[in-house]
Amino acid sequence: MREEIGRIVVKVAGREASRKCVIVGVVDKNFVVVTGPKSLTGVRRRRVNIAHLAFTPHKIEISENASDEEVLKALEKAGLIEYMRERVEVKPTALPT
Repeated sequence: MREEIGRIVVKVAGREASRKCVIVGVVDKNFVVVTGPKSLTGVRRRRVNIAHLAFTPHKIEISENASDEEVLKALEKAGLIEYMRERVEVKPTALPT
């Protein structure tokens, strides 16, 4: 299952596009709950459509609905703090006409 707790993803749509975040909860087959955490990447905890995410190969060990502090500690332990700060260039998708 791609949309697993602890998977690091990149938002590809919306105002937070190109920012990385971590999946902290799975709502259903279309939606997950992500957090940046906001202090690190600027992505606040929110429900997101998985169609708006690009999955990375990175995964951290956290429990479901982990607090932002727990997520930060896990990212530090995995040595991914700088990786999370980096922005990813997202190519705009053409709108159907």
